[in-house]
Amino acid sequence: MKTNKTNNTDKKNKVNKVIKITKVTKPKKEKPSVISTPKIKEEKSFWQKFLLILKKILKIVLSVVGIVLVIVLLFFGYINLPVKENPAKVVMGTTFSLRYAQDIGLNWREAYLAMLDDLKIRYIRLPVYWDKVEQSDGQYDFSDIDWQLSEANQRGAKIILAFGQKTPRWPECFIPGWIGGDDVKRKESLLAFEKVLVERYRNNHPEIIRWQVENEPFLDFGVCPPIDPKLVDSEIAQVKSLDTSKPIMLTDGGEATLWLEPAKRADIFGTTMYREVISPRFGYWRYPWGPNFFKAKQLFIRIFAHQKNAVVIELQGEPWIQGWTTSAPVEVQLASMNASILADNVSFAKKTGMKEVYVWGVEWWYWMKVQQNNPTLWDQAKNIVEANATSN
Repeated sequence: MKTNKTNNTDKKNKVNKVIKITKVTKPKKEKPSVISTPKIKEEKSFWQKFLLILKKILKIVLSVVGIVLVIVLLFFGYINLPVKENPAKVVMGTTFSLRYAQDIGLNWREAYLAMLDDLKIRYIRLPVYWDKVEQSDGQYDFSDIDWQLSEANQRGAKIILAFGQKTPRWPECFIPGWIGGDDVKRKESLLAFEKVLVERYRNNHPEIIRWQVENEPFLDFGVCPPIDPKLVDSEIAQVKSLDTSKPIMLTDGGEATLWLEPAKRADIFGTTMYREVISPRFGYWRYPWGPNFFKAKQLFIRIFAHQKNAVVIELQGEPWIQGWTTSAPVEVQLASMNASILADNVSFAKKTGMKEVYVWGVEWWYWMKVQQNNPTLWDQAKNIVEANATSN
C-alpha cells in the first residue's frame, strides 16, 4: 500500500513539472502605432479655450447687465413711491421778467406792482438783461432795475438778482448787438458789465439777498454761445472779489442733468422743475417720476458736490406749448396749465423737501386776468402765497 501512494505522489510531481515546463509566456500586445496629428489637437484645444473664455465673458456681461437692470428698476420704483406732502410752509416766490411782460402786451410796471400788492409775493428773482442795460458799448442804463429794487425794498421784498449773458426767458441769451461775432470782446465786455452791476448794487440794497451768475450755464438750451466753464468760473471769481456779503447762486435744468457742475461752484443751487414738456420728437409728455427723483438728486450733489442748499428756482406755472404761448387758443393754454395743475405742481415741489419754491409764470397769470378776463390762476396763486405767508 505504501508503495502505491509513493508512486502516485511521484506521478503528480512529474505532471506539475511538465506543466511548468510547457507553460508559455504570452507575448505582450504591442499598441498599434498612431499617426500623430498635432495640428488638429492644437486647433481643438484653441477653440475649446476660446469658447470657455467666451462663456465666462458672457456670464460676466449678463451678470453686470442684470445687476444694472435691477438697480435701474429699484431706482425707478423708489422715485415713484408715494410721498406725503410736508405740512410745513415753504418760501413761495416767483421770477418777474419785464421783458416778457412787454412781449405779451402788458404794462410791465403795472404787472410788477400787482404782483407785489395783490399777490403779496415777497421773494422775487429779477433778471438783468445785458442788451437792455448796455445798448451801447460802455453806456449803462439801470433805471428799470433801480425802480424794481426800490419798489421791492419799500414792501420788504427780497430779491435774487440774476445777470450774465444768459438770463431767464427765451431765447435765453441776451447779448448786445454791438458785440458782433467777436468772442474775445464778448467775454471781456461781459465781465466789465458785471463788474459795474455788482459795484452799483453791493451796498445800500438790503433787498438783494443773492447774486445769480448766469442762468443754467451748463445746460445746452437756447440761442447761446457754446458752454464755457472757464468764463463762468471767471464771472464767479469776479463777483466774489467784489462782494463777499451775499451768496452766489447757480442754476441748472431739473430733469436732464446731474446738477454736479453748477452745484459744486455755487453757495446755493437752484433747479428748474417741469412736469409736462413738449419736444419735436415726442410731442407732449410728462416725466415719469415723482418727488423722490429730486430727493435722490439732492443726495447726489450733497455727496459729490458737498452742496446742502438746494431750492426750486423755476417751478412750471405756465403752459409749455408749441409756439408763442399767448398766440395759442386760450383753451389750449389752459389745457397745459390751469389753477388745478398749478396747485398740484406746488404740492409736488413741496414733497421734494426743498424749502424755497419760485413759481414760473406770474406775467402770464396777470395776462390771463386782465386781457382774457380769467383770474383763476391769479387767484390760485394768491391762495398759495397766503397759505405759506408765515414763512416769508
